[in-house]
Amino acid sequence: MASPPSRDQADRIRYIKGDLFTCPRTDSLAHCISEDCRMGAGIAVLFKKKFGGIQELLDQQKKSGEVAVLKRDDRYIYYLITKKKVSHKPTYENMQKSLEAMKTHCLNNGVTDISMPRIGCGLDRLEWDKVSALLEEVFEDTDIKITVYAL
Repeated sequence: MASPPSRDQADRIRYIKGDLFTCPRTDSLAHCISEDCRMGAGIAVLFKKKFGGIQELLDQQKKSGEVAVLKRDDRYIYYLITKKKVSHKPTYENMQKSLEAMKTHCLNNGVTDISMPRIGCGLDRLEWDKVSALLEEVFEDTDIKITVYAL
């Protein structure tokens, strides 16, 4: 018989109904983009308007399965690179690799709280059950808390 999830696991991902950009200013943010950093649709447009830095992101030359990062004030903005072109669809494998890359950056930079939308599940059409399972798996041995916002 499987043991019940530890208190840590139960608290790892919290769900909030509301606007992602109302999260605490101390939380780092995360969302998914393509290698070309187009950000022309969905929540990515809001990230582009709010944080800019497109050239800064492009200069990092990150590939699918990696993460590009902007530092804004005292927090990081994570751009999970889950596909090559804006017209492509991401894979769960690239999502997992990008999450692993983000975790490594978080651990190396003392990040303890990340807020995000239901990554990969809007225009990219991944299934939230699978993506949330990846989040649980990737972050299970950390103290990083994730808050997922949905409108």
